[in-house]
Amino acid sequence: MFSKELGVDLGTMYTRIADSTQVLLEEPTIVAIEVDDQKMVAAGLEARDMFGKVPDSIEVARPLRNGVIADYEITETLLQYLLQRVSGSMRIFRPRVMISVPFGVTSVERRAVYEAVMEAGSREAFLIQQPLAAAIGIDLPINSPSGNMIISLGGGCTEAAVMAMYGIVAADTLRVGGMDLDEAIVNYVRRKYGVVIGQLTAEQLKTRIGAAVPQDIENSMEVQGQDQVTGLPRPVMLTTGEIVEALQDPLKQIVESGRKVLEKTPPELVSDIIDRGVALCGGGALLRGVDKLLTKSLGIPAYLVDNPLTCVVQGTIRGFGMLNMIRRNLPQV
Repeated sequence: MFSKELGVDLGTMYTRIADSTQVLLEEPTIVAIEVDDQKMVAAGLEARDMFGKVPDSIEVARPLRNGVIADYEITETLLQYLLQRVSGSMRIFRPRVMISVPFGVTSVERRAVYEAVMEAGSREAFLIQQPLAAAIGIDLPINSPSGNMIISLGGGCTEAAVMAMYGIVAADTLRVGGMDLDEAIVNYVRRKYGVVIGQLTAEQLKTRIGAAVPQDIENSMEVQGQDQVTGLPRPVMLTTGEIVEALQDPLKQIVESGRKVLEKTPPELVSDIIDRGVALCGGGALLRGVDKLLTKSLGIPAYLVDNPLTCVVQGTIRGFGMLNMIRRNLPQV
């Protein structure tokens, strides 16, 4: 009776936790650890601020890679820390948790997430596929036998899925996401200018002047990097057009993933999707022009949803209210 129900979106870049009323917490999925003692020094925003600025005695790491757990113990410690922040000590009334996982994760990867949540202090845990959670979070009519398509552009992976009758009919998980877009910018600047920039700088370029397709108005931004030859600091001025060029390879893979799902989808459902369009969510969906790129490449209107960053965590918490309907389609541990 007193136990909380919590929804968790465990993402490569950000972890979000919500209850039935609001999103309680949003923190970067990143931790700082003492190398010798393996003790957590900082987590979330505090740890991200340390990225690339710490001595050898401290390691700043992302415990998830491409949407799945890469370091089990650190993930468990991070979840424990975050759940305690929203639920208190949880000794008496432990929460029920519904947590998102990418579509198509292996049974070992599913088990790792489940056990990490239980060890972190949950009373009961359910797993839900990210595309299904996102669809519930944006109120797509997945309760009917008509087709709904969603493309979630996350930090570690991109997921495209077609849903009907509370389940996933066809889906594809591509282990390419926002971090790969950042990496593409880093590589482009290194090749073209002989300057090395950090991942956080690349992310700033992507969000401030980046785009998926050429823009009418060219923006520019100056960043500081390290000259590959001299090792000294050197400023570089980059334009929107250059960022568009840098992002073409990972964006082509994302388009191909969407196309692959449409090829696997029954024709009756494809006609529904043409009428309704493709819903875009996740942090990558905020990249300017990505809706135009997908509309042109797939031949189906693509649109950005109202809550692209929080729809997955909102879907996980709403999932408790429709557990009887979706339970048969949830991943089993």
